[in-house]
Amino acid sequence: MSRILIVDDEDTMCQSLSFVGKRGGHDTVCEKTLGSALQRAASEPFDVVFLDVRMPDGNGLEMLPRLAQTPSRPEIIIMTGYGDPLGAELAINSGAWDYIEKGSSVKDITLSLVRALEYRKQKISLGNRAGVVALKRENIVGNSAKLTACLDLVARAAGSEAGVLILGETGSGKELFARAVHQNSPRADKQFVVADCASLPETLVESLLFGHEKGAFTGAERAAEGLFGEANGGTLFLDEVGELPLGMQKAFLRVLQERRFRPVGSHREVESDFRLVAATNRNLDQMAQAGQFRSDLLFRLSSFVIELPPLRERKDDIKELARHYMDKCCERNGLSPKGSCPDFMETLVAYSWPGNIREFINTIERTVIAAREAPVLFAQHLPTPIRIKVAQSGVRQHESPDPPRVAPPSELPKLNDFREQIYNQAEKQYLHDLMSLANKDISAACRLSGLSQSRLYALLKSHELPRSQ
Repeated sequence: MSRILIVDDEDTMCQSLSFVGKRGGHDTVCEKTLGSALQRAASEPFDVVFLDVRMPDGNGLEMLPRLAQTPSRPEIIIMTGYGDPLGAELAINSGAWDYIEKGSSVKDITLSLVRALEYRKQKISLGNRAGVVALKRENIVGNSAKLTACLDLVARAAGSEAGVLILGETGSGKELFARAVHQNSPRADKQFVVADCASLPETLVESLLFGHEKGAFTGAERAAEGLFGEANGGTLFLDEVGELPLGMQKAFLRVLQERRFRPVGSHREVESDFRLVAATNRNLDQMAQAGQFRSDLLFRLSSFVIELPPLRERKDDIKELARHYMDKCCERNGLSPKGSCPDFMETLVAYSWPGNIREFINTIERTVIAAREAPVLFAQHLPTPIRIKVAQSGVRQHESPDPPRVAPPSELPKLNDFREQIYNQAEKQYLHDLMSLANKDISAACRLSGLSQSRLYALLKSHELPRSQ
């Protein structure tokens, strides 16, 4: 018997989904808020979660990753009354098992549940049979849910010979993960060869990748093996593969398919048994649609995809990262280990890190060296631009919200009538203040206002204000 958690604020949906679960012999539990569902999933094991999108306390799609990382790691089926292709994409990318509209038949819902449970049973069975192996993760620091998910993919990729494509923003650590794939694979004792496509001169790309014979072109004073040849038996890491010239992509595709290539100026082909890991910060799907990247090459590269989260989505790792690189920098520069005060770590966590882990490491190194003799690091030791950004974001968080928009009235008076109404209100307020200031002394009120006594009496009468005590 499996356990199913239903997260929906509608009684009818809870009853319907409970019926589907109980008919299959499963135990079902309902929660009507995201908060209570997360608490329940954190304390009790569940195999499948039916998760509604629009809940009283938030959006189910935003809660999906947190539910998926609860101890039992349940499969999650999104249920929504509002069909949305973008929502479906977000749900699947976030790890949902399925995305179903509430109008679906009981048969379709049951089929999705059965398949999710079958998949889960197989996954648990394979996981129990697999031996526990410590993953080599040199310089990959942290244990946040998103980082752990990426390391799980590294472990799976390392056990195969499939090509790996690593996606992520600039500075997010793509080369570190490429090395981890290599170091945990059967090729770990062979070469790990790096080719940065962004820095390859277009006129020399073919020679640098394929190698060349002596005299093949002006300046080729001796033969060179090329990166494909160097990677024989090991791993070729093709960094920033989105920058590979379009003219070279066809030849590159053939090498991936045949594992054979012809060095520049040679009459014979050379074989190379290499495993390819590629990385990019660009959207290759969009480039392929625009004709800037070959679709067939993209298919070949995408056998196994690992998408790295930016550092701003790994806030739980910041303190561990800081401690790691502070100690490393101190050791490299012959300094005693440094401590840190709470405001130092709080500032690091509050900053958005647009340059990701690369910017983080550089910042820690700059800070440690600048505070060379200081035993404890304070926020004041951090670079000024970072402290300014954090201060500005803090101010924005405390700004008063925009005033609520007031709906326009259903009808308006004539402009002259409106003016007369405002004028009368202002005049009455003036007379009230005048008499208060003059202590209801008519003579004093006339002096202050410049009105004649008869005119003042007339105005007070028209506005029904007392003339004297």
